[in-house]
Amino acid sequence: MLTVLVTGLAMGALYAAAALAYNVMYSTSKVLSVTTGHIFMLSGVAAAFLIGELKMHWSIGLLGALAVSLVFGLLTEIVAIRRVLARSDEHLWLLSTLALATIVQQAVGLWWGTEPKPFPRLIAQDFTAGPWDQKYWLPIAAVVLITVALELFYRRTLFGKIFIAVSEDPFAARARGIATDRVRAASYAIAGLIGGVAGFAAAQLTYAYFALGLSLTLNGFIALAVGGLGSNSGALVGGVLLGLLTSVATYYFGGAYQQTIAVGLLMAFLLLKPEGLFGNKKARLV
Repeated sequence: MLTVLVTGLAMGALYAAAALAYNVMYSTSKVLSVTTGHIFMLSGVAAAFLIGELKMHWSIGLLGALAVSLVFGLLTEIVAIRRVLARSDEHLWLLSTLALATIVQQAVGLWWGTEPKPFPRLIAQDFTAGPWDQKYWLPIAAVVLITVALELFYRRTLFGKIFIAVSEDPFAARARGIATDRVRAASYAIAGLIGGVAGFAAAQLTYAYFALGLSLTLNGFIALAVGGLGSNSGALVGGVLLGLLTSVATYYFGGAYQQTIAVGLLMAFLLLKPEGLFGNKKARLV
């Protein structure tokens, strides 16, 4: 049972990281990009290729994974977000990000293959370590690092305060001379870095798999809905809650019910508490 709980915490940390990436991008663009999970997938596949296939040191693999994820984050903003937001207030970004996510997933599937491939061990450790195996604690450590870095960025840096200003009132920020378009592009680059770190740290658990992106996009959104849109604390709580729930459900009922329970949790929160655990209710003017 201990291994089940540790697995749930590790997967929950990955879902929480995806929810944090959602929050960072949403704060400046008000867009929930379907490519969020694919940032994590690209990180794992790129690192597995550099470390496993080209036999490079894991530090070079990490740098390569971060570079790929950062570029894809920026590419999402430039290709699927910028022009759509400039031309329409409708939610057409849902289609543009879905199209980009599908293109990237299929391209990776053609190049890398459609079967999950194991990710190399980063630290010398026996496979009998059980709950202390690095595949469990690496993603947990990564999401703690990401959360602390985000808090320091928002609270201690001038650029972080500019992010908050753009998030709260982009029109006022633009009137004060802030280039909101550049801030939005930077937020997608930061989301790319989050996906790069978390995708690399969790790849031993998830394997390097071309279809991982869609699953993480959905589960990251569920974690965000449970915790509350815009709340980093909510993202952490929602991710861990979802990870533990699906892990325990898999243990007792089998993997066939895992996604059903996750979607059921989403529906329950949308019906009973649509603002999430840490979200704020918004009044609609009529």
